[in-house]
Amino acid sequence: MPVIVDSPAPAAQHPAVAELSKPVTPRSSGRVGRRGARRPGGSSGTRRAEVPQDDAPVLAIDLGGTKVSFAVVDPSGAVLARAKRPSHEGGAALPLGTLGASAAETVHAAGLAWKDLRAAGLVVPGIYDPANGRAWAPNLWGRDEVPLREALAPHLPLPLVIDSDRSGYVLGEAWRGAARGATEVVFLAVGTGIGAGILSGGRLVRGQGGIAGAVGWFALDPRWREDYGGMGSFEAEAAGPALARRFGKASAEEVAEAARRGDPVARRAVDETVEWLAMGTANLISALNPQVVVLGGGLMQAADLFLEPLRRAVRRWAQPIAVERCRIEPSQLGEDAALFGAARLALLGETT
Repeated sequence: MPVIVDSPAPAAQHPAVAELSKPVTPRSSGRVGRRGARRPGGSSGTRRAEVPQDDAPVLAIDLGGTKVSFAVVDPSGAVLARAKRPSHEGGAALPLGTLGASAAETVHAAGLAWKDLRAAGLVVPGIYDPANGRAWAPNLWGRDEVPLREALAPHLPLPLVIDSDRSGYVLGEAWRGAARGATEVVFLAVGTGIGAGILSGGRLVRGQGGIAGAVGWFALDPRWREDYGGMGSFEAEAAGPALARRFGKASAEEVAEAARRGDPVARRAVDETVEWLAMGTANLISALNPQVVVLGGGLMQAADLFLEPLRRAVRRWAQPIAVERCRIEPSQLGEDAALFGAARLALLGETT
C-alpha cells in the first residue's frame, strides 16, 4: 500500500478525479446530533433533509470497483428496496451525480423520500481517512487521493458516514452475519488481494489515516522477492492470483475446479495456499484475540476446499489459548456484507 500524500494533480487528470477535485462551496457548521452525525444547518450548499426519529430507515451504498449496490434498510436489518449498477461508465468511474440519482431512485422504490431517512452510509474499496474526508481507491479514481466527503455532499442530502469496505465487511457480519453479536471480530477478505476489517470492543479499528487492516502486507517470508514490494508477502502468496500461478492457470476458479476433480497438481496448489493463509490468519488471532474470524472474498467461494484444512493448519501456528477460543467461519452475507455494513455505519451515526 503506497504512502498517501497530498500532491499536485497530474496535467492529464482522470475525468473522475477532476470531478472530485472541483471546489465545493463550504457549508456552515450545523449542530452535531446523536453520536456525531451532522445535522443540517446554515444556508449555503445543498439543503439537507430533516433527520427523523431513530426508528427511521437508512440508505446504504457499497461503491465497489466493478459495481455499486444501493439499499434502503430499516433498523432491524430488513431491506425495503435495493438496486445495483456498474461503477464505471465509458471506462471512467461513475459520475457522482449519477450515483446520487440512482440512490434517489432506490429511496423512491421503497416508497420513501429523503426526509424519511435518518442517514446514509457509504463504503469504498481502498482507504478512507475520516480526519480529512479523503479517499484513495485506485479501482475507481486512479492513484490520486480524492476529497470524497465534500464531493458527495451535494448529491446525498442526508447526514453521511463513509468508511472503507473492510470496515463495512466486519460491521455487516457482526450485525447480521456469521459474527452476529460478537464484539471482537476480524473479517479476512481473500480475493485478488487480501485485507481485513477489525472490530475490537465493538468498535472499528481504523488506525492512523484509515489504513488499519492492510494485512496483505504481513511479512511472512524472509526471502525477499520483488513482488512483495508491491503487495506484501501474505497477499503475494495467499490471494487468488497466487493459487492460479501455482497451477499455471489464469484464475483461481480453474484451479478449484481441477482440485475438485482430483487433479494432484491442483490439490498441491490448494494445500500450499492453505498453509500461507493459515500463517496470516494465525497472526491475526494471536495479535487480536478475536471471538470470530470471518472468511470472505472470491477465494472463499471454494470454501469446500479451503475451510477445514485452514482451520486445522491455523492451530499449528496461532497462540494456543487464543485459537481455542476463536471460531473461523465463512461469510454468511457474501457480497452483501459491505452493504449491510454501510447500513450499520449509518445507523450508528459515527462521524466521518
